Amino acid sequence: MRHHIIKIPIILFLLTATLSCNEANGYKQDKNNNYYVTKVVDGDTFWANNGAEKDIKVRLIGIDAPESRKTGKKEIGYFGKEAKTYLTTLLSEKYVKLVSDVDSLDRYGRTLAYVYLQNGTFVNAELVQNGYAVVMTIPPNVKYADLFFKLQTQARENKRGLWN
Repeated sequence: MRHHIIKIPIILFLLTATLSCNEANGYKQDKNNNYYVTKVVDGDTFWANNGAEKDIKVRLIGIDAPESRKTGKKEIGYFGKEAKTYLTTLLSEKYVKLVSDVDSLDRYGRTLAYVYLQNGTFVNAELVQNGYAVVMTIPPNVKYADLFFKLQTQARENKRGLWN
């Protein structure tokens, strides 16, 4: 019985030391294991970390934002810089919850996710609703396709964002 009493403080110490070490090394995680956004790439892609040594690249499911920079064959799209700025405002240095659909990775190895802020804001929907992104449904990840189409129609009718 005495051995169990000694083990509990040691386990608690090791757990606390691991979490403190992650914070000291620049890796941030919250008690719910949400991801900390470290960099926004463009209006539908960002980098995040949940305490692991390496950040992951996240691509928002079901939407497509215009390109915000020229890369390879792609030109800067209309409203691309605005979309990146908006996503940056929503996500920079915040914790987010990532929820997958059927596929968890795309063909480029990016994590596919529906993203939620800690206040419950559904980021993918927010971008479409405000005209910073359009619907881009790629089966089998279609869970919110109907919602996104409805929000896109409203954004277009109300001339929001890129529909202006």
